[in-house]
Amino acid sequence: MKLSRYINDIPFDRNSVVTVGTFDGVHLAHQRIIGKAVGLAKERNGRSVVVTFEPHPREVLDKTKDMKLLTTLQERQNLCEQLGVNWFVVIEFDKSFSQQRFRDFYVKYLVNGIGISVIVEGYDHHWGRNREGNIEVLKQIGKEYGFDVVNIEQFKYNGIPVNSSMIRNELMNGFVEVCAAFLGRPYALFGKIVSGDRRGRSLGYPTANVDLSSNKKILPKNGIYFVQVRIGKNRYFGMASIGVRPTFHSDGECVFEVNILDFDQDIYGCDIRVDFLQRLRDEKKYDSADKLIQQMHQDEKLSRELKFKYQNIA
Repeated sequence: MKLSRYINDIPFDRNSVVTVGTFDGVHLAHQRIIGKAVGLAKERNGRSVVVTFEPHPREVLDKTKDMKLLTTLQERQNLCEQLGVNWFVVIEFDKSFSQQRFRDFYVKYLVNGIGISVIVEGYDHHWGRNREGNIEVLKQIGKEYGFDVVNIEQFKYNGIPVNSSMIRNELMNGFVEVCAAFLGRPYALFGKIVSGDRRGRSLGYPTANVDLSSNKKILPKNGIYFVQVRIGKNRYFGMASIGVRPTFHSDGECVFEVNILDFDQDIYGCDIRVDFLQRLRDEKKYDSADKLIQQMHQDEKLSRELKFKYQNIA
């Protein structure tokens, strides 16, 4: 797959099947849209093009909110590549860009810039100044400039409509299994292993403290989770803790740390990926370190039982 940071970098090709969106999460509904674009491009011996925006439009349009995301730009690019996309085009989204009219954007950037034979969009596609554009307007532009418009119906999982906002809310409530079902994969955090206060080792559960690679991604709700850990090409299971460690700190900062089961290697400085598989419990303040250790023994027992359930996860 080819990456183009600027719309002018992609060569014009009238035989392009294009889809436009932020695609935060690249969840199951997004995958249907992108998959349709990839399939149509193959049928027509053309190329599939995903056009996305950075930063997320809500970060620009609503400065009052601290916008947290399901995926970084790099993750979106990687996921689109896995789906077979030929070109991944990033447009810088700023206040000036947001004032463009729907028609002007499609004509300037897509019709005359990339080239279009087909545009594939979701059922609720709205774009442009004051969200003036929609599928019907897009079909009118298509008739004028000679491209087809494919409208993908709303996707539901077990009767529930799948969208990024809903997944973000589920994640912030700690429902990582629900999120995995809607994403089509476990939710993941990425970072580098750094030195901590080594308190976990004194409790019999040494932990890898993770310095996250992005501060824009959503942290699941504070608590203890059963996770899959990837370091290089190796895969392990473990327990992750997100929280302030209230047993030892009255006003601590939020820390993300992972205890890897059956593991004793020096991995400081290594890159790590943590996939959230199941929530074990809430974060809790214990009266003593001994009571916390008793609880951690129970967490470990449950985690070892869960290993068999998730042994074959990709």
